[in-house]
Amino acid sequence: MTEKNGKQPLLERKYYEDCPGCKVDQAKELSKGQGVSFTNLFIIWVVVLCAALPISSLYPFLYFMVRDFNIAKTEADISSYAGYVGSAFMLGRCLTSLLWGTIADRFGRKPVFVIGIIAVVIFNTLFGLSTSFWMAVIMRFLMGSLNGLLGTAKAYATEIFREEHQALGLSTVSAAWGIGLIIGPALGGYLAQPVEKYPHIFPKDSFWDKFPYFLPNFVVSALAFVVAIGCIWIPETLHNHNCSNESIDDAENGSSGAGNEKTIQKNENLLLNWPLMSSIIAYCVFSLHDITYTEVFSLWSVSPQRMGGLNFTSDDVGNILSISGVALIIYQLTLYPSVEKASGPIGIARISAMLSIPLLQSYSFIALLSGLALYIVLSIASILKNILSITIVTGLFLLQNRAVINLVTKANGCFISPRHPYGLLCLEHS
Repeated sequence: MTEKNGKQPLLERKYYEDCPGCKVDQAKELSKGQGVSFTNLFIIWVVVLCAALPISSLYPFLYFMVRDFNIAKTEADISSYAGYVGSAFMLGRCLTSLLWGTIADRFGRKPVFVIGIIAVVIFNTLFGLSTSFWMAVIMRFLMGSLNGLLGTAKAYATEIFREEHQALGLSTVSAAWGIGLIIGPALGGYLAQPVEKYPHIFPKDSFWDKFPYFLPNFVVSALAFVVAIGCIWIPETLHNHNCSNESIDDAENGSSGAGNEKTIQKNENLLLNWPLMSSIIAYCVFSLHDITYTEVFSLWSVSPQRMGGLNFTSDDVGNILSISGVALIIYQLTLYPSVEKASGPIGIARISAMLSIPLLQSYSFIALLSGLALYIVLSIASILKNILSITIVTGLFLLQNRAVINLVTKANGCFISPRHPYGLLCLEHS
């Protein structure tokens, strides 16, 4: 019934008792005005860390690992084989990411989280026990194929928070991703080859001597195991109820009779949404740039000087990346919200992209330095590079989220929404 003042009647949510998604929505409604849930932020943080750490933790020791496989005929070929091992994970993710998105929309976010993290536990551990080049490649490929964590975590971040906190949730995804890409190499740098670095703890001719690259992978797997157990108790955000097809058809035919209500197609073609597609294309370009930098930086740092490298130890790489990680955490928690509010996601992403070009060009000149000056300048460059990268990625996450307009269509008490699983958001008039 229409109100006396002529305004459209208010909408009241209808919650289904046995629907986990409705329980989350009800909790969000009750938490209005109470601020952001740090528990939910922590859940997103650790899940994304489990996705990022295995990607990057191998880079500081990958050069030495491939060398020990004795597959490269010349020293110059080691980097090529290292690239195959490093890219196997992303190849697996590329082939199965759409499948995991479909599974997450059909069976829920929690199953994808648990399966992906258990895959990290199993195959990351086996990767640390690799005794041949092909075993390492296969373990990385399988781990990537069963890892659908990042995309699902982004969807989860928009569903678990109220609308006013979704930007913070997405920035948490990008921050955890960026920090994971930094902490991972730091762990790999500090913990690889422990017999050589910590002989008083790890004796020679022991298990750790036979598998010198197992320790960093074991630490990452142990963290993932704890997170996998914790995921059993996290809330599910997927709605497991449907409205009748007849009601939906009636709504799509405009049978509601209300002149001021808009009707949209249930299956809107997102490929025609240019703001969304342009932000996805830009994100693909910068993701390629970011992963390439992460792998090349570590390989360049540990390569011999006669081949254009810095001849760093894995400890040196870990030190530089640890400093960058601390600086990135401080930036994300203190400066980024103000910068994003002042410039907007598009403006700050453009500025960061332009600044990245001369910064990356400076690395060839940084290699001419030596001693303490090299460490200081390289640490500053690494901090700036990672801050710019996380700024770009966070801005693009926000653009993708805002590009999908949350339109709804009345359907006999139900509304079709592209932001909800199966496009359904159940409401009723008061």
